Amino acid sequence: MNELKPAFRTTFFSKGSLWGAAVLGLWIVCLPGCLSQAIYHPTPELQGSPASIGLAFEKVSFETSDGIPLSAWWIPAQSPRGVLLFCHGNAGNISHRLDSIGIFNRLGMSLFIFDYRGFGESGGTPTEEGLYRDAEAAWRYLIEAKRADPEKMIVFGRSLGGAVAAWLGRTHKPRALILESAFISLPEAARDRIPGFLVKIFVPDQYPTLRNLRAAPCPVLIIHSRDDEIVPFRHAAALYAAAPDSKEFLEIRGSHNRGFLDSLPIYEAALNSFLSKHLDQSKGE
Repeated sequence: MNELKPAFRTTFFSKGSLWGAAVLGLWIVCLPGCLSQAIYHPTPELQGSPASIGLAFEKVSFETSDGIPLSAWWIPAQSPRGVLLFCHGNAGNISHRLDSIGIFNRLGMSLFIFDYRGFGESGGTPTEEGLYRDAEAAWRYLIEAKRADPEKMIVFGRSLGGAVAAWLGRTHKPRALILESAFISLPEAARDRIPGFLVKIFVPDQYPTLRNLRAAPCPVLIIHSRDDEIVPFRHAAALYAAAPDSKEFLEIRGSHNRGFLDSLPIYEAALNSFLSKHLDQSKGE
């Protein structure tokens, strides 16, 4: 299931033609809805659960500040070294992240993964502000219901979820932040597919991952593949350059959606090292 689908397409028409003017006018009128359909690709039906990979879990329902009901899973580790808040990508739902759930469970992390509004069994319709509210509600749930200590919380975001995680890392102070296959911003992601002048006209300044990351007061791990066919490697390089001084970079191989699996040995080893540095060593602080 794609984390970020290459949904931006260019419509070509002859200069000055009536057809071109009609297409352009229709594009402007329909822009908000078209952008929403281009960005978000939710799937309502769950296709499994942590029980499918032998893990005990709790199905959780909670509510955002604007009254949207969200669905999530709490997967506790046996001897947890910390808590990981998982912000997934723009497609599917939480049931499509079982591979990642298994990885973080093996690494000793209790994990909370939630579906944004409009995804899976969550209510509402996805928007940028809405996804930020959803992440805020998930953070609040962990603090209030699970008594999680922010000093033991890692925020993880993949693809579009990287933008959500960076926002959460700026507005709160988790122990650390992990961004995988993330983009600089929505306009920069669009710039890889359509001409720059069209980006300036039609693509709003949304999901400013780099801007939020620059202001995130916590250690950061950036993970990206040079083979990523959806979010080019330049995005990762820019994010790493903008991150605070306490930062690390892991280069993996493979596609946007399978890179972490194609690079599993080095991926898990690097995650374990990062978690050890920022969680295990903090026990003596």
